Formats: sequence, C-alpha cells, structure tokens
Amino acid sequence: MSGEAKHIAGISLGVMATGFVATLPFPDVAAAKFLQGGFEAGLVGGLADWFAVTALFRHPMGLPIPHTALLPRNRKRITDALVHTLENDWLNKESIEEKIKQIRITEKVLTLLEKEVESPQVRSALALISEQVVQQIDIESMLPVIESKLKEYIKSINTAGLLHGFIDKALGEQYEEKVFDFLLGKVSDWAIRSDTRHKLGSMALQALENIELDGFMQFALKSFAGMLNEDKLGGVLQTLLLRGSDNLRRPENKNRQAFLAYVRREIEEARESEGLLVTFEKWKYNLVEEVQLHERLSDIARDLRKQALEFVRTDAYMDQFVLPFLRRLIQKVRADEKMMARLEAWSQRQIAMLVEQNHSKIGKLVRENLDKLDNETLIEMMEDKIGKDIQWIRVNGAVCGFLIGLALVTIKSFIP
Repeated sequence: MSGEAKHIAGISLGVMATGFVATLPFPDVAAAKFLQGGFEAGLVGGLADWFAVTALFRHPMGLPIPHTALLPRNRKRITDALVHTLENDWLNKESIEEKIKQIRITEKVLTLLEKEVESPQVRSALALISEQVVQQIDIESMLPVIESKLKEYIKSINTAGLLHGFIDKALGEQYEEKVFDFLLGKVSDWAIRSDTRHKLGSMALQALENIELDGFMQFALKSFAGMLNEDKLGGVLQTLLLRGSDNLRRPENKNRQAFLAYVRREIEEARESEGLLVTFEKWKYNLVEEVQLHERLSDIARDLRKQALEFVRTDAYMDQFVLPFLRRLIQKVRADEKMMARLEAWSQRQIAMLVEQNHSKIGKLVRENLDKLDNETLIEMMEDKIGKDIQWIRVNGAVCGFLIGLALVTIKSFIP
C-alpha cells in the first residue's frame, strides 16, 4: 500500500513538472500564464515535501545535507523516548496494577479449573504430576527414621500386657485343644505307617533286653521276649498308640479332660511367671536388635512405590480419587468467603511483586528488539507501516501548491 501511495506521489510531482514545462513556450497566453503559476507552485510544494519526507529517513539523493536522515541520526533519542513513554505513560506500574485489581483472579482461576478439570490435557498433566511425585519421594532417606521409630515402638510395648493378651486369646480360642488335637493327629499319622511298626518293635525288644530283674522275674521276661518278634511287638504297640490317640480325641475322655485342665492351669499360672516375663522381654529386645528391619523396610518401600506407580496410571485413580478431590476442593474454597478473600489478596500481592520486579523489562525488551534491527530494516518497517500517509503528504504538497499558485496568480492579476 505504501508503494502505491509513493507511486501516486511521484505521478503528482511529474504532473506538476510536466505542466510547468508545457506552459513555458506560451508566456503571452493568459491561460498558459495562469496555469504556469499553479504548476510552478505545485512543483515547488511537491519538491519541498519530497525533501522533507525523504529527510526523515535518509539523505536526499544520497547527499549529506545537514539536518537530514533524522531517524538514523536520532535513533537512540527516539528509542529512549519510546521506552520512556512506554514505561512511564502508557504502561506504567500504577496503571498495570490498577487494571489487575479490577480482575477477580481467584474466581477466574477456579472457574477455569472447574471447566477444564475433565479435559484430556488436565488429566494427562495430573497423571504426570502424580507419577513424578511418587518417583521423587526419597524413600531411602526416610527408612532410618521409620526403622528407629519402629524399634522404639516395639521396645515400648508392655510385655506383661502382651503376654496376658496372648494368654487370654489362647484360652478364649481354645488353642490348647487345637494344638493337642493337632499333635494327636500327627501321632496317629506316624503310628499308622508300616515302617513305624518295625521301629516300635525294635525299640521295645531292645528295651526288654536291657531290663535287669532278679531270679524268676528275669527268666519270665526272657521267656516272654523270646515268644515275640519285632513285628508282633511293634503291632501291639502300634495298636495301643492308635487307640490311645483316638480315645484322647473324644471330648468326654477323662484323660483328655484331665490333661487339658492341667494345660489350662499351667497357662493361667504363666500370667504371674516372672521367668516367662523376663524371657519375653529378652525376646522382644533381641527381635529389635537382630531383625534386619532396614532391608525389609526397603523391600516394602520399593514394592509400595511400584504399586503406587501402577495405580496412578489407571483411570480409577483419576476418576475415583483425584478428580473428585479437586471438585470438592474447588467447591469448598468457593464457598468460603474468607478463604477466597485471602487467596485473592495473595494473588494480587504476587502479581504486584511480579510487576514491580519485571516492569523495567518492558522497556528493555522494546530496546533490545529495536537494537536488533539495522537502520535500513527499521526504515523499511516504518515506511511499510506509515509510508502511505507520509507519501500522501507529498501529494497534498503538490496539490496545495498548485491551488495556492493559482490563487496567487489570480491575486497578482488584480494588482496594477
């Protein structure tokens, strides 16, 4: 557009020059003389404005005429004036802060969060943040503290209370009967095996041979042992064991009841056993000192981190935990007027500090961008933006000069 205006300005100047030259051969023709005055004034006006416009940006015709090429010669002053105007008039700190105060920052942020919380971008960002949080947790640095606290807790456990609780639990759940029945079951399983018969018979015969009696009793024992072999004697003992264990399983069995009653009395008496209490106390401290808690805790922590990372990557984590939490948080903050006021005041202070710290960068940025441009590039940019209006000054100068010249010729014609 500036090129078109420049072309029109050149045509206007050419018209004036052509008109002036065309009227020179007719000095005695009134109309020619009248037009000559207008063309002459228009030519002078056009040339003068051309000189003025050109002098703004460069030396006319390349001649270093004083007070021309104003923009290149005064570039620093123009830049300083522009920066000063921006910093102190158009974009001063007070006006920026005043405009910011008119904006309800907290409300706008909450509205934006509420609107965008379901967007894929926010979901992706929240998932990424969650992963980074889990990965950045320095578990190893916390393990010594956790280990120390766990050991302190174990040492602080009331051993007597723990023992009494264990006894109450054992008696309440009838563990003595369950253990007794378990052992009887193991005895029956062992006794019923074929190799057990041989072992029992062999052990019994060896025991009979080692018994020393007097006179007839020794003879009778030897005779009895000679009548039996390992298999027969083992079978007798095997049958006795199986029948005995089966009888002891029956709740009404007197021997069972007597044995369990004895066990219960011993368990009850263990409540007041100082020796047992000391043993438990030693066991507790040995457990604390000997168990490799650090390694175990480290394994648990790594496993927890792995499970946490897998969980935060699922849709369930986002849909069931994160997003509902954010919605509740936004609603809670919005419903709390005092909190909203505090957040707004904090936001305004932060932005005011930001403006205070970075306001000078506005002018600095403008100056840096202008300094990056050489004179020719800067002139081309300005001519591109304002060249159209500037070139019309030349057109107006030629036209106005032409009209003024006609007016002057007319006035001169009336003067004798």
